[in-house]
Amino acid sequence: MTQPIQSDALAGLRIQIDSLDKQLLSLLNQRAKVAEEVGEIKRAEGSPFFRPDRVAQVIAKIERSNQGPLLNAHVAAIWREIMSACLALEAPQRVAVLGPQGTFCEQAAIEFFGSAASLVYCNNFDEVFHATAAGTAQFGVVGMENSTEGVVARSLDLFLRSPVHVIGEVSLLVRHNLLRQSDNLKDIEVVLAHPQALAQCQAWLTQHLPHAERRAVSSNAEGARLATTNPAWAGLASERAASQFGLHIVAHAIQDEATNRTRFAVICLPQTLATPPVSGKDCTSLVVSVPNKPGAVHDLLMPLKNNGVSMTRFESRPAKSGQWEYYFYIDIQGHISEPHVAAALQELQGLCAFYKVLGSYPIPE
Repeated sequence: MTQPIQSDALAGLRIQIDSLDKQLLSLLNQRAKVAEEVGEIKRAEGSPFFRPDRVAQVIAKIERSNQGPLLNAHVAAIWREIMSACLALEAPQRVAVLGPQGTFCEQAAIEFFGSAASLVYCNNFDEVFHATAAGTAQFGVVGMENSTEGVVARSLDLFLRSPVHVIGEVSLLVRHNLLRQSDNLKDIEVVLAHPQALAQCQAWLTQHLPHAERRAVSSNAEGARLATTNPAWAGLASERAASQFGLHIVAHAIQDEATNRTRFAVICLPQTLATPPVSGKDCTSLVVSVPNKPGAVHDLLMPLKNNGVSMTRFESRPAKSGQWEYYFYIDIQGHISEPHVAAALQELQGLCAFYKVLGSYPIPE
């Protein structure tokens, strides 16, 4: 006798949900119409369409007013997609990423811009930088650093000569999965992935596939794509890539470090979007070189200490001059417009043979 009552109650709740969905859709379309009007004003004024600081402000305001039961993280994800869809009506944003579909770089771009962004897939990070600098894409997303394997050296090298700057960052929890055509570990001869992914999974691969060749390719998604061409091949990639290419996930999350994360930088030309304003939790990235003399690196750090500026990253890369000279990549806490940061950088610049600010931008919570 209770089953019909339960069914009637469920039917009544579904009617409520249908009614609320219609109201939500109506309100979303009203918001979209207002966004189109905003787009017309921006177009007439020549102001940027995409403002990550504005997105952050809107989401923070919504989170403060959230009374539940939805979690703030879920509310933020919903509003990011709403704003992405509305922005696509104002002016679709072209974003260059490492392809093909299914890369973690693609995932980082969607997390930052929302799924309504128009993604431009590139074969390598060189092409991402070129597409962004040439205007083929308004923005680009490139890997910068992995918590297990360290910096992405090629990205650092490309910043030296490129006119782009960093306007944002995405920190992504990276889980590598073993993907192949069949649902088992038998007879795998080759594992294909980006060199960083192969390095991040080397302990698992040594234990479970000691005789399989580890073959480096341009991206993890490319490794997954290639795995569709040979039943003896497997790729290391995301669940998104498995779905994209119709592959089985033979082993989940095989990275050696459970908390494996990768930092991605969001880049653009300064004329596309200027340095974001102070957010209260910012990072300034720069690259410098100093004359090759005793104590030069020590002297390089003193302006930061003297002005109370904390350094969060210090990496060296060969200058490739044949003279054993190096470029130093430095991340510091704070925004370039803050007085103590500005004073430190002015003093630092006077010591450098080469000095370039790569960007001053908010970092994710």
